[in-house]
Amino acid sequence: MSNLLLSVMGAFAQFERELIRERQHEGIAIAKREGKYTGRKPSLSPTRAAELRRRVADGDSKTALAREFGISRDTLYRYVPVKKRRAGKFGK
Repeated sequence: MSNLLLSVMGAFAQFERELIRERQHEGIAIAKREGKYTGRKPSLSPTRAAELRRRVADGDSKTALAREFGISRDTLYRYVPVKKRRAGKFGK
């Protein structure tokens, strides 16, 4: 009898959770339509990003540039994609 009761309570909990998730998705969709759910603003303006790319191309240290621009190295690599090298015998 207790197993049956636990199973029923579990089913109700799962049903309630699905309703909550559905309402949450509807609310997010409405907020996106109204322009209130836009996500995080970019770390760098387009002009600063272009300057960062230019300086990386000139050979400046990426760590020093990240520190100077006030961003992490991970963010720097999002703005300046690294060319992938082919794996081979001589690393070419």
